[in-house]
Amino acid sequence: MADRHGGFLLHKETVRIRGTPVPFDAVRIKSMTFIISGKAIKTAHLSEKDEWLADVLEPDELIRTLRSIPAKMDLLRFGQRIPDTEPKFKYYKERRQIAAIPIIDYDHWLTKQVTRSARNKIRKTPKFGVLVRESELSDDLVRGIMGIFNQSPVRRGKRFWHYGKSFETVKEEMSLDLKESIFVTAHYHEELIGFIKLYLTDRYAMITLILDKTAHRDKAPMNGMIAKAVEVCAQRKVPYIVYTIWRRGEHGQFQESVGFKKMTVPEYFVPLTLKGAIALRLGLHKGVRGVIPEKMMSWLLALRSQWYALRYPVKVV
Repeated sequence: MADRHGGFLLHKETVRIRGTPVPFDAVRIKSMTFIISGKAIKTAHLSEKDEWLADVLEPDELIRTLRSIPAKMDLLRFGQRIPDTEPKFKYYKERRQIAAIPIIDYDHWLTKQVTRSARNKIRKTPKFGVLVRESELSDDLVRGIMGIFNQSPVRRGKRFWHYGKSFETVKEEMSLDLKESIFVTAHYHEELIGFIKLYLTDRYAMITLILDKTAHRDKAPMNGMIAKAVEVCAQRKVPYIVYTIWRRGEHGQFQESVGFKKMTVPEYFVPLTLKGAIALRLGLHKGVRGVIPEKMMSWLLALRSQWYALRYPVKVV
């Protein structure tokens, strides 16, 4: 139930967390909706999707409004978007590493921005019989996507939340933001062996999904699809492809090989209450993951991967 007050609207907002709709308290101020999350420390922030689409232009006014709202929030978190990498505001900030391909044109990307190994794979992909193209969403494409989803309940060392979804659910999810999205697909003898869903924003094309079939990785469909995505974006004068945050390990190595660069943008944390100020001072604003040392986090992630590998052996299909 919504509760209207002067200049803002308190309501419930449904956000998808790993594909599951979850209701959150939220506040709408002018045209922006801020989710209120956290238990001990309540933080106001844009949804995971909206933070890639919107800029907070008048934070002083926003902070005053949030502090006046009956539903108390302890912290405000917001960030800048590429290409605005220089800090605009004087609040406490940290650095967020974004993975992005700057696009001048396709030939420049292929000859100057990718590694030699990736370039060879891109050129060999069609020789393996792989057809990479831009595709429309259809029932056949949905069924092909389901085949990729259902290879294993584990992907990249953690539970894969798309595994086992029904046709209706997959079609509904793939249809979200369809007018602003592009599908790039890889086919081998009519079989879908990979796909990318690109979401077009005002500043860049954002990869929301990129997956392939394990059994066909020797044909380098990922490299071929990234190449096609760059080609499509260059034709549309889209200046960047964004792969959200910079990844660890092999994932990060793949990003780097196909021309993604680390672009660092400011992320601001503003205390709204005394509790928020104390939490920020103690480094509690990023939760448990934020206080775990990087080496220990890498060890824990490797341990999780080993546990899932034992529990869910990969079946190549």
